[in-house]
Parts: sequence; C-alpha cells; structure tokens
Amino acid sequence: MSMIPPPAAAPSRWSRFRDSDILASFLKSKVTMVAGLVVLLLFLGAAFSPWLAPTNPFDPATVFLADSMIPPAWQDGGEARFILGTDDQGRDLYSAILYGMRVSLVVGGLGCLLAASIGITLGLLAGYLGGRTDAFIMRIADVQLTFPAILIALLIDGVVRGVFPKASREDTAIYVLVISIGLSFWVQYARTIRGSTLIERNKDYVMAARLVGLPAPLIMLRHVLPNVIGPVLVILTINLALAVITEATLSFLGVGLPATQPSLGTLISIGNKYLFSGDWWIVTFPSVTLAALVLAVNLLGDWLRDALNPRLR
Repeated sequence: MSMIPPPAAAPSRWSRFRDSDILASFLKSKVTMVAGLVVLLLFLGAAFSPWLAPTNPFDPATVFLADSMIPPAWQDGGEARFILGTDDQGRDLYSAILYGMRVSLVVGGLGCLLAASIGITLGLLAGYLGGRTDAFIMRIADVQLTFPAILIALLIDGVVRGVFPKASREDTAIYVLVISIGLSFWVQYARTIRGSTLIERNKDYVMAARLVGLPAPLIMLRHVLPNVIGPVLVILTINLALAVITEATLSFLGVGLPATQPSLGTLISIGNKYLFSGDWWIVTFPSVTLAALVLAVNLLGDWLRDALNPRLR
C-alpha cells in the first residue's frame, strides 16, 4: 500500500521575505545598504534621545547661559562634557541635535500621514466616482500644483496662526506645522491613487462587488484600496525627506517652531546668526545631520521605487 506523503508546510513570512526580490535588490546595492544604516542610526538616535543625550535641552534646569558658545571638545576652549559644543543658550549641541531630530521626524512623519490620508481619500473618490467629483477634486489639485509646496505651507501656517491666540502659539506650533505640511503634500497621493483607481474600477472583481450590492464606500475600502496602495509607500518615503526639509525651512524662516523648542531647523537658524563670528559648530553639525538624513531617506525611496517596479527587476 503506497503512502501519500504529507503536504509540505507553507513557508513562513520570514522565509518568503528572505527569498524575495526586494531583499536581494537591497543586499545587492551597497549605496542602499549604507543609506539604510544611516537612516537606522539616525532614527534610533532620535527615538532613544532621552537615554543617549547627556542633558535635556527642553529642561531649563539643565541649561546655563554661562555655558553658551563653548566650542567642540577637540578645539581650544572646549570641554569634554560638551562633545559638539554648545549654542547661544548654553544647550549641549549633541543633546539638542538628538532631541531636535526627533521633533523634526515626528512633525515630518505626522505631516506625511495627514497628507496621505487626505490624498488617498480624495484620490479614491475622484477615481471611483468620476464625473463632477473627479473634475472638482482634480481642479483643486491642479491649482495647488501651480504653487511651490513651501509657499502653500507658509500660507496655511499664517492662516492657522491667525486663528489661534497669540499666547498659545508656542504650544500649538507643532500642530500648525503638521497641518501645514499635510495640506501641502496631499496632491501627489491623490493623483497617484486616482490614476490607479481609474484602472481598477473597471475590473471584474469590482464589477462583481457591485452586482452583489455592496455600497461604494465598502468597495473602495475593501477591494480597490488594497490594490492601489503600493505606490503610496514610495511616495511616503520620499515625502518624509521633503517634509523634514519643509519643517526645517519654516523654522529657519522663523514661522515654525520657536527657538526654545529645538529642531534641526531652529538649530540651523540660530547657528546661522553666529556663522561669521567664528562659532561655526552651531550651524555645521545640525546642517550635516539634516543633509545626511534627507539624502539617506531619498536614496531609500529611489531604491524602493525601483524594487517595487516589476519592469526594473
């Protein structure tokens, strides 16, 4: 009597990921691996800043004006307890960069999530419903595309700040920045989702869902959205770098976070005032950190775009 062999066990998720083309393309590119390592280190530094930073720059009890303008530890006049020196308020620059990077990433990340939520919703509505809804949403998107994102962010920032009381501006600065960034970057998500939805809405599985009487919102969320969400991951990665730059630009211009709340933008803005007086470290180290973060995230975004494109595999 012949024995029927038992069916082979289904491969685990880790096995499928280990054998996937995405991991192979990542390990094949040394530039992408270095960029991933840089992003990982910077993200970990920002996430664990309360444990990695010697002082808390948000705590006035740890900041002394007598320690202001101390150069890096390896320069004449430097002190070992301030490895990267101090700024004009006496804050340890190393600690301020770690905490400031966390603020910049939180603002940029929340801004990207808000932009993605708005863009995905409007893109689904425009692509699935079509007609006047599609025309209305896309005309708004076309008008917004005629202006640079930073000008849109400046306009929204000014309007929102005019609504909130002046006394509460410092407390609401982060929320204002998130709203400004979110309303500045939704167009790319909406146009991408709309284009994919126009293709998906005429496929058999959508037609079948309509025939069984499913409502349009349920069809969009349950059937269409999972099949058009792929490009959003690439846009999110690239837009994170743009959002961090936007936050830094707004803070540098003085309409973002106040100087008492360190972010990469505010640190660069403070350091720029003292650049020609010889205190180069205040602007140099935050600028290098911002440049490294943005470059590494952009490189990862370019890799992810190519890795998810079947034509380039």
